Amino acid sequence: MERKFTEQEQVRRNKISTLAESGIRAYNSTIKPTTNSRFIEENYGNLNREQLEEKNLIETVNGRVIAQRGPFLVLQDRYGSIQVYVDKKSFEGKEKETLQQLDLGDIVSATGLLSKTHTNALMVKAQSITLLTKALKPLPDKYHGLADIEDRRRYRYVDLIVNEESRRTFELRTKIIKGVREYFDNLDYLDVDTPVLHPILGGAAAKPFITFYNALNRNFYLRIATELPLKKLLVGGFERVYEIGRIFRNEGVDTTHNPEFTSIEFYEAYSDIWGMMDRTEGVFKHLTEKLGISKVTFNGMEIEFKYPFARLNMVDAVSEKVGVNVRQLSDEQAIELAKKHGIKVEKYFKLGHVINELFEKYVEETLIQPTFVYGHPIEISPLAFKELDDERFTQRAELFIGKKEFANMFTELTDPIDQLERFEAQLAEKEAGNEEANEIDWDFVNALEYGMPPAGGCGIGIDRLVMLLTENDSIRDILLFPQLKDAKDINKQ
Repeated sequence: MERKFTEQEQVRRNKISTLAESGIRAYNSTIKPTTNSRFIEENYGNLNREQLEEKNLIETVNGRVIAQRGPFLVLQDRYGSIQVYVDKKSFEGKEKETLQQLDLGDIVSATGLLSKTHTNALMVKAQSITLLTKALKPLPDKYHGLADIEDRRRYRYVDLIVNEESRRTFELRTKIIKGVREYFDNLDYLDVDTPVLHPILGGAAAKPFITFYNALNRNFYLRIATELPLKKLLVGGFERVYEIGRIFRNEGVDTTHNPEFTSIEFYEAYSDIWGMMDRTEGVFKHLTEKLGISKVTFNGMEIEFKYPFARLNMVDAVSEKVGVNVRQLSDEQAIELAKKHGIKVEKYFKLGHVINELFEKYVEETLIQPTFVYGHPIEISPLAFKELDDERFTQRAELFIGKKEFANMFTELTDPIDQLERFEAQLAEKEAGNEEANEIDWDFVNALEYGMPPAGGCGIGIDRLVMLLTENDSIRDILLFPQLKDAKDINKQ
C-alpha cells in the first residue's frame, strides 16, 4: 500500500538520505555511560556557574529534542529536561552535518562540560553530538499539545511527549499501584498470580468475553474476577493473599467503565466484612498519606478523606427513601413497589433485586463522601455469608465515593452445601435470561468440602482509584492505551 506523506514528513525522510551520504546513520544504539536531568539537578543544582565549571565535569545526556532556542537544544528525558549549548562553529564534519539536519523530535546524545546559563539554569556545553533516532513525524505544538481529546488517547505515545500533565498522571498511577502493594506486603499478604482463562464463569455477576482454547478444543472465558482461585488458596493454607491483575467484562463503555480493567482482590482468613472495611479504609489512608492528599475534586464533587469512613445499612437506607420497611415485604409486594417507582421488572426478580434497584435509583446518588454500604440482599450476593439474624441478607459491603462504587467486600461463604445451592440458584437465573449469572464451579465446591477457614474478601477497582486520586473524570484518561474505534487516518499524527 502506497503511503502519503505531508511536506514536513517528506523533508524528514529526505534528510535520512542526506545523512547517509555523509556516512551518518539515522538510527543508532547508545554505548556511552549517561546521566539524567534529575541526577544533575539534585547533585549540582545548588552550585553556581563558577563552582560547577571548577569541577570540570564531563557528562553525557540522552534525550528527545523538544525545543531549539538559539544555540540551545532542550532535551527531554524520563525525569524532565535539560539544556544543551551548541556552538555550531566548533563542530565539523559529521557532527556539523548532524546539527544541520536536526529536527524537533529527534533523539540525540550530547557529551560536554556541565555548566550553567546566565539565568542559572543547568546546561551541558556540547563537545560532541550523536544522532540516535531520526523522528519522521513532527511533534504537535508544545504549548497546545494534541488539541483533540480522542487523539490524546489514541496516540498516547505522542501525548506523553508533549503533555506533562499526562506524564504526571501515569507516573502517579504507578506510585498508587506500588503503594497498594506496599500496604498489603507490610501486612504479610502473599502476592499471587492466578489464571486469566477460566473454563467456568464465576466469581462475579458479569457478561464475559469468550475465546477458544485450541489445545483443549473448547471455549474458555477471560476471567471476570479473581475471587474463586484466591479462595482456593485459603483452603490450601495461604491465609492472606492478594492479586492485582486484569479483569475482562463484556459490558458497555462510559466514563467509569472499561471492559478491560485492573483490580485488586484480597482475602484474609479469620476475618470478616468488618475486617475488610478496616483493610479497605487502611488502603485509602496509606495512599492519601503517602501521596500527601487530603481532598480531591472528582466529577465536580469535592471529596474529603476523613477517617473513619461513614457506614450505612443498605436496607435501612432504601426503607427511609421509599417510606416503606422493605424488610417486611414479600417478593410479590416488592415487585409491585418496584412498578410503582418506575423500575423495569425482570421475570427473575425477587425482593433482593428490587431493593438493589431502589438503592441504585434513590440512595446511590446521595453518597458523595466515602461511605461503606452493607447488608446486601442474598439474590445479588451469591458468594457472601448470610446474616445470622435474617438469611435473606448477607454480610457484604461496598465503598461508595462520589456516587460511584470503589470496593466490594464480603464475609466469605465457607459452607459448601450452601454454596452449591447458591450456584444452582444462579444457574436458574441464567436459564431465566440473566446473562450475568454464575455457572456452577464444581472444583470450587470440591475445594470448600476440604474446609475453608472463616474469611473476609474484598475487590477494589484500581482504575477508578487512580481516577479519584489523580482527579480525572474519565477512565480513558488514566489508561495508557484505552480501546477506541479504529482510526480513520493513522498517518495524521
